[in-house]
Amino acid sequence: MNIQISDIGHVIQLAIAPVFLLTGVATKLTVLTNRLARIIDRTRVLEDRLKVSRNEEFSAELEHMYQRSHLINFAITSSTSCGLLICVVIAMLFLGDTTNLPLDQYIAGCFVLAMIGLICSFVFFLREILIASRFMRMQHVASLTQQSPR
Repeated sequence: MNIQISDIGHVIQLAIAPVFLLTGVATKLTVLTNRLARIIDRTRVLEDRLKVSRNEEFSAELEHMYQRSHLINFAITSSTSCGLLICVVIAMLFLGDTTNLPLDQYIAGCFVLAMIGLICSFVFFLREILIASRFMRMQHVASLTQQSPR
């Protein structure tokens, strides 16, 4: 196994694009976990208020929070799977080049699976945002109808 410096340089060049993608996925995971933390904080507040007295409005909002948390959890799982697969792609690039193993199809397959995970993560994230926006609009309309003179 005689590895030349030029060979290592070539493999590093090949691995740079997936590393940048991995950086983007890590940033996305930060955004998703921050959203999940805010949902959890709001859920705790609502649960505490509901322990004091039952309120339909708080119960409805709590249901929305549970729905949003499930979607964010799916998005986090999909993004994490994507990141893991990208790491596997990078490792296989190095392994395939240094050992002359024919890993081309495995690398392509893992990359496609990583992209499917990323797409799923964006879909779940978009769905969560749509639910949050819809609930905010519903709250706004409800407050307008309460303020209007009768």
